[in-house]
Amino acid sequence: MKGTSVVYGNDTEFAEALAIQALGHLAQDKEVLERFLSITGLAPDKIREAAASPGFLAGVLDYMMQNEALLLTFSENNNIKAETIIDAHRQLSGPIPQ
Repeated sequence: MKGTSVVYGNDTEFAEALAIQALGHLAQDKEVLERFLSITGLAPDKIREAAASPGFLAGVLDYMMQNEALLLTFSENNNIKAETIIDAHRQLSGPIPQ
């Protein structure tokens, strides 16, 4: 998957595509995926359904951002700046409540 890039569209489409790509990255490592599922409480058979939700996709990127090694590996393998992942997370999370 090295060198794979996400198709660019509007900001939300890009953020969603990036989060789905990140989810695929998590799924490549059974232990990482199991840890993610354990934290989210999501059953493996519900991932596709959950991936339709921007909130879930924001959670995927949040999970990745909390693990620097995971974030950097994903970034390097896909030629994506870590800052781009952070921006995508902001896009999917919506405005910060005040």
